Amino acid sequence: MPIFRPHAVLRSVLPACMALMLLFPACGDDEDPITPPGGGDTATQSAVVFLNGVEVLTVTDVGVSDAPTETPVMLKEDNTIMVRVNNDEAVKEGQENSYPCWGTLSSPWESATTEQHTYEYTFSSEAAQDFICMGTLVLTPTASTLTFKIDYETGPTGPVFSGPQQYPFLCMTEEAGLGQPLVDHGDENGGTGHPVYQEDEAGEKTDEVAGYSRDCSLITRVDYFYKSTSDDRFHRLDITQDLPEDLAETTTSDGLTVDYIVRVERGTINRFMYGIAMLASKDEVAAAAWDLTSWNGKLVYQFQGGVGIGHQQADGWAANMLEEGRDLDDGGPVNDDLLSEGYAVAFSTGTVTNTHYNLVLSEETMMMIKDHFIDRYGAPEYTVGVGGSGGSIQQYAIAQSQYLPRLRNHDPYLLDAGIPQYSYSDMVTQSIYVGDCSLLEFYFDVVAPNQGDSTFGGMHVLELGSLRIPLGWQGSVLPRTWIEGMSASDTRNHPVWSQLGDYVGSTECINGWLGLTPLAMNPLWTTTDYSHLPPDVRAEYDAVKWTHWNDLENIYGVDENGYAPYTWDNVGVQYGLQALKDGNITMAQFLDINAKIGGWKQFDRMVPESVLFDEPDLDSLEGILELLTDFDPWSIRNARIGRNQFGVAPRTAANLDAIGAAYTSGHVFIGKVDIPLIDARHYLDPLLDMHHSQQSFATRQRMLDGQGHADNQVIWFADRPYDNTMLAFEVLDEWITNIKNNPGSSVVENKPADAVDKCFDGNGDLIAEGPDVWDGILNDEPEGACTQAYPPYSTSRIVAGGNIKGDVFKCHLQTVDEAVDAGVYDGISLTQQNISRLKEIFPDGVCDYTQGDVGRPADW
Repeated sequence: MPIFRPHAVLRSVLPACMALMLLFPACGDDEDPITPPGGGDTATQSAVVFLNGVEVLTVTDVGVSDAPTETPVMLKEDNTIMVRVNNDEAVKEGQENSYPCWGTLSSPWESATTEQHTYEYTFSSEAAQDFICMGTLVLTPTASTLTFKIDYETGPTGPVFSGPQQYPFLCMTEEAGLGQPLVDHGDENGGTGHPVYQEDEAGEKTDEVAGYSRDCSLITRVDYFYKSTSDDRFHRLDITQDLPEDLAETTTSDGLTVDYIVRVERGTINRFMYGIAMLASKDEVAAAAWDLTSWNGKLVYQFQGGVGIGHQQADGWAANMLEEGRDLDDGGPVNDDLLSEGYAVAFSTGTVTNTHYNLVLSEETMMMIKDHFIDRYGAPEYTVGVGGSGGSIQQYAIAQSQYLPRLRNHDPYLLDAGIPQYSYSDMVTQSIYVGDCSLLEFYFDVVAPNQGDSTFGGMHVLELGSLRIPLGWQGSVLPRTWIEGMSASDTRNHPVWSQLGDYVGSTECINGWLGLTPLAMNPLWTTTDYSHLPPDVRAEYDAVKWTHWNDLENIYGVDENGYAPYTWDNVGVQYGLQALKDGNITMAQFLDINAKIGGWKQFDRMVPESVLFDEPDLDSLEGILELLTDFDPWSIRNARIGRNQFGVAPRTAANLDAIGAAYTSGHVFIGKVDIPLIDARHYLDPLLDMHHSQQSFATRQRMLDGQGHADNQVIWFADRPYDNTMLAFEVLDEWITNIKNNPGSSVVENKPADAVDKCFDGNGDLIAEGPDVWDGILNDEPEGACTQAYPPYSTSRIVAGGNIKGDVFKCHLQTVDEAVDAGVYDGISLTQQNISRLKEIFPDGVCDYTQGDVGRPADW
């Protein structure tokens, strides 16, 4: 990665480019040699480069220094580059080269005097482009030549510390509207990777393959948009033309009132597509320099969520976040609220967990993008993360990683503060209770009703050989909460049964988590669509093992057959233990659930999923028959439900090395962070949404245990539709400013008065604030005002005796007799027959949650 040292003249002409001291390698190799006649020593004393009449580069003592002089540039059609050399024996006229950005660079000869010659290069193209191409001007003198070169920048492909990269890797640049990726492997005669096709004169793809792209790189580009006063939306802007009459203005947080023009830089870094947006001006193109006047100096890094299993540059949703029309109105790299106040906003498909869930790769990608941002625009005053669900997980993981020397320990920090929304502590411990969902739902839908137990309501499904026939709706599903912990509703549509008739009633396990188990755990099933690829390329993707753990094989490793070990375990888990203690279920029900619940198969024994996951055609008789013969919304074909001589289905044991790797790689949040955090969410529990409120408090308890306090985290809840995000930015701005102004005080000592726990109603009116508003959740105090307004639910593992942190992959085991002696069953009337049955169900013992996780490394 070359270091560029702009000439001193550049500091006065292009002050905005001074931050660009480190640029990424360029993709082009074309250059214009300027060779003296005869190839002898040159007498040239200097060479000067002008861009649109502005001096941008000067090389003195040509023939003495071999060091290149380089600077970044913005190039558009009709931009003119002029090279002036002060000795006619040092130059050669008449150059013409093609460049990959958009057309031909022509070089007519001009002569100013006998002592000074000028080359003028004007960009032209048969198909005019409406975006600006990012490039680097390079002027390299040697003893006999003067090389003038324009390289078009592509971001680095990595990796830095994430380990070997995945192949195959599905390119999504076209889905984002950014064109085909660059060829980096093979040619028309063959290669590996994503096929890249020849284009005709109109820019349309032909059937002829030009080569292949393994890393999906793009030439960096800039587009301009403006906010319209007529419809309050963004529209494309040709910044070289007169400004539109409906151009809006905005007032930044610094009090500047400026035209609402947005510059959006897009390209690829670490193989993922990224976007950087900030306010811009009309004059910057002519000046060939970034106009940073309207930037308030602060950077917001926007993370996003979802669940993805890698081997892709972006899923369709993440790619669309970079599209015009979507990114400008629905988030993506352009956020109206933030941009209007002068913030810069950065985004990458590599920091969207719907693309992958490798938090090390996500961290690496964010680091590379922030490095690029600093190189391009200068170091921000601070960087704040924002994003929900998987976006919150990334913030907690990066904050922990930069704090712990045993991880990456970034200096300076990547994040100075964060707004984790709809948060989870992490993904991999979240999978613990999520993996219970389908097993429990199958028991409630099929096993219990077929035994005459309708306690848990729902659809009664009759099993006749290979057929599963839904017979009808019965009872209430609310009792499922007793076992699953999460919310249930008798008025919400069931996503499966509602397709078969007018049925209502569902649970968070279904409305929130249906399909997540096969997505994360079945190597034979994926939502990644690669059907448009040629057959030989599709074969590479057919061979991928589509599991979360295989996606992270750099971390978990693989066995001799290429399967990664996994961290999910339910050996010794006593499902419904608290429900039994509360008297909600009988001892007979408790024993039956635990005897028949089973576990999940190992990856190498899993089979393809049912037709349900491929959206069967329910409007045809053929589709209905296909559904009935292949009906399996629980993915139970991949469960271990076969029973032994005692009528007990086997449980699943985790791999201890995999659990250890989850910790040591930073994929488990252990509660050690030292930046300001505002954990914010809407209260969605009654909606059966997967983003249930209990998770904010799981994270807080991990912080309390991990670092002795959670005073750098505040928790804000609100009802819809009120959005407190911008209020959170205001509070964090004050908090960070305090930290910078008082470096001798701690993060907690610099907390502003508004950085306290709060809850709001749907109109944004404050319900309550203060240190006791969430009492009754993590302590035994009477319920606080916010706890009463927004009561959290639980999870299946908490109901089974686990802690609120949810951080036990594999529990320590105690014999049933030891559990009796330890008081695990206090309040329950146990008979000797009950104890004997428990020993049959749990021959290895039951969980002792007081000892924590078997697989957690001792020094963690």
